[in-house]
Amino acid sequence: MRFNTTLRRALCTVVLAIGAGSLTSPPAVQAQLAKATADIVLVNARDHHAVRNVNNVLTLYQMMINENKAAEGTAKFLIPGYVQHNPLIADGSAALGKYFAGVKAAHPSAHVVVHRIIAVGDYVFAHVNFVNLLNDDPNDTGIAGVDIYKMNSQGKAIEHWDALELVGDPKNSAPWVGPNIPRANPNGMF
Repeated sequence: MRFNTTLRRALCTVVLAIGAGSLTSPPAVQAQLAKATADIVLVNARDHHAVRNVNNVLTLYQMMINENKAAEGTAKFLIPGYVQHNPLIADGSAALGKYFAGVKAAHPSAHVVVHRIIAVGDYVFAHVNFVNLLNDDPNDTGIAGVDIYKMNSQGKAIEHWDALELVGDPKNSAPWVGPNIPRANPNGMF
């Protein structure tokens, strides 16, 4: 496992170095960068639509949050009538772009780390950590999320569901439950 992590980080460094040569990275490079840092990518390589859907969702995260190009990313990878099931965000690609543009304006260090991404049929499931989404604390543990996207035949997201929870720390493993909750196991959230 340690070798895979080292190899993945080395690959990420190479991809970053290649991407740094231009002002804007093409979507394929952005997706490869996100894939290189993900712990698990599960997709049938012979299912070209699933591969494209994973690449599109990874590039969406990269543009929308990590590169502060929310309006551009959501316009490119979501349909205008995108259905949003998160009660904090209105329906529509423009609404999601506006939401994350606001997050980045309030918290410039906000970013997402994709830990696992799985594509099956028209669906993409991503296990992510949204860091500094709500604050600017350099020690922020983030918000763990599972995003589920339904994609159309053109590889654009048409619907989204998520489940989110605050990531704990050694002093409080479950801050959404109460203060000073000890860990019941040594496993991390990711």
